[in-house]
Amino acid sequence: MQKIPTNSMPPPAKTSLPTKTELPLDLTGPHVTAGASAAQRLYQALCEMIVSGLVKPGEPLPPSRTLAKQAGFRRNAVVIAYERLIADGFAEAKVGSGTFVAARIPARAAVPRKPKVAVEAPRQGAFALGCTHIDERALQRFRSYVGRRMRAFGSEHLHYGDPRGSRELRAAIADHLLSARGLRCDPDQIVITSGTLHALRIVLSAILKAGDQIWCEDPGYPIARKTIAHCGYRAVPVPVDEHGMRVAKGRSAAPSARAAYVTPSHQFPLGVQMSMSRRLELLDWAKQAGAFVLEDDYDSEFRYDGAPLMSLAGIDRLQRVIYLGTFAKTLFPGLRIGYCALPERLIADVTAARAALDRFPGTLMEGAVTDMLNSGAFAANLKRVRKLYREARDVLAETLEAASDGALSVPVPSQGLHLVARFDPSVDLSVAAQAKQAAGAEGWLLADTYLRARPLPGFVLGFSGHAVPQLIASAEQLARESRAALRTRNKSARRA
Repeated sequence: MQKIPTNSMPPPAKTSLPTKTELPLDLTGPHVTAGASAAQRLYQALCEMIVSGLVKPGEPLPPSRTLAKQAGFRRNAVVIAYERLIADGFAEAKVGSGTFVAARIPARAAVPRKPKVAVEAPRQGAFALGCTHIDERALQRFRSYVGRRMRAFGSEHLHYGDPRGSRELRAAIADHLLSARGLRCDPDQIVITSGTLHALRIVLSAILKAGDQIWCEDPGYPIARKTIAHCGYRAVPVPVDEHGMRVAKGRSAAPSARAAYVTPSHQFPLGVQMSMSRRLELLDWAKQAGAFVLEDDYDSEFRYDGAPLMSLAGIDRLQRVIYLGTFAKTLFPGLRIGYCALPERLIADVTAARAALDRFPGTLMEGAVTDMLNSGAFAANLKRVRKLYREARDVLAETLEAASDGALSVPVPSQGLHLVARFDPSVDLSVAAQAKQAAGAEGWLLADTYLRARPLPGFVLGFSGHAVPQLIASAEQLARESRAALRTRNKSARRA
């Protein structure tokens, strides 16, 4: 038989793979978010193409290199877009064959115009506290992990689980606490909760009885005080100075208190750091009184100057300190995942309290958060958003100082997601209230965080998760209204 020369072999048969002219991809239509990344725009265009039926279920999508050339994007953008299509159920990957339109398209009325989790400025008003930003790369990773976990849905979700949460996530949190906060603990010492306040309720119900006293910082976090009171315990305000909670004042005000709630790394709202001598004094009191200290470490991951401070629980080695943490600020509030790290002696009591309160935490998101922690995506997201928050902090402080023409003093915090802007202590509290209302600003009045101590006039202003142009405009407006309210008050005082 005569061999056919290689260069004269018949061309391969055409496949159904779309070519550049055949792929009905619209990267400029109203379904594409202007200014978004290449991967985001490509994802939206592909979704629109699939949902509108321009390509059919089961049809192959072009190889990433081919589509990158057609769209004029880098191949990495195509890979990210394809991964998100797969995670959201619009496409399927077949090993050795490529990427295909899913056989069953998710029921969806329209392609999302923007990411489901805001990567731009949140919709909350100016200076709202607790706003977050999640980097788009971290968001895509999270979507991918959620999709993978859902596709591997197992029987563990069909039964009642461990009241403490999955051991997998607890082990990942234990590793994170050791590396980030110098806190060594066993996964058995961790309990997953739906947030800090949920953890507070569970723990207090295990260590206190109705009517027991608990020291709280004054000024301090009002919502925590309300939670304590709602649970039937007595919050005793203890003054705060530049070194943190004044332990001696607590001893004299409530010597029989059974617990203390503190924010030692970044006191809320003043931002001071509890000194080492004050920390040791607090731990000595807890040991002598047989009491426990609840350390709310709500924003320790966001330190901008210097090395992270060791946690109070790390110093105590979880003997008398109960550590409270949350993913609401490091990822996003909608997760509703927090945790507490416990002294070994409290594991059984707190686990029983958790089981009695709401049985066990939800299981569906635990795996995705575990993957974020173990893969490094969580740490990478923190590194990127920390830079954004630092810029936002600096812009807000500089604008307020300059635009208020000396009316406001704005210490720049070395850590956290909010700052305090203060009037002179002699200024009437009504000036801040009037300025805040006139400016339509959110955030808090500094005076509202006090219980018994003499309140100071000023504002507690969030800067995390807000776009810099919004912060500048809002800061200028608040500064103008502060100057106007101060002038009005001074004129009234002169007339009187």
